[in-house]
Amino acid sequence: MLSTQVYAELRDAILRGDFAPGDALKPQELAHRHGVSLAVVREALTRLVGDGLADRLVNRGFAVPLQSDQRWQDIAEARRTVEPVMLRMAIDRGDLDWEARVRAAHHRLARTPPLQPGEGPHVSAEWSRAHHDFHRALLEGCGNPVLLETFDRLWLASELSRRWSGAGNPHRDYLEEHRLLEEAALARDAGAAAGLLERHVTRTAAALVAGEASGRPVG
Repeated sequence: MLSTQVYAELRDAILRGDFAPGDALKPQELAHRHGVSLAVVREALTRLVGDGLADRLVNRGFAVPLQSDQRWQDIAEARRTVEPVMLRMAIDRGDLDWEARVRAAHHRLARTPPLQPGEGPHVSAEWSRAHHDFHRALLEGCGNPVLLETFDRLWLASELSRRWSGAGNPHRDYLEEHRLLEEAALARDAGAAAGLLERHVTRTAAALVAGEASGRPVG
């Protein structure tokens, strides 16, 4: 389906940083660039608005969200509220298969290079997938599909802010943060794991507020 293809291409372009915060997403220009109709582009842009990767502006069309938008703090607050609770549930309910999935997902994340030569300062698609898969594996043990759907929506909506807030904080060791999360979860230490996850998410929001924008992987 053309709109799905255009949606995927625009989503990837926004996440790569091809468009800066606040840049206009002009349907006519995009339709010409992708060789499709205006209707196809508008459908794709509407999907991006639903994902939190674009804004619909009154009488001004569509645009990439601003880096200073309050939504990123609202999303981070929602993640800090929901995900530690889910992780506590996962630790309480998760079985050996859950433990194996967490260990495998962390191994893949730790072994996947975040940056690829020649691809600029933004993290690779492979690292982004491994990052998502690790966080989701941690929470899947909760066994609640409604909560997991909530996680999926919040994750996608916050993906852009993660790209922006990877600023250059050379003191942040995201590999160590993920390792500690895995260890605490598999040790069944719910209190430690939930606290680590809350701090992990909080650091991304704090970096965005400080305007520390770059492509370093975070959160």
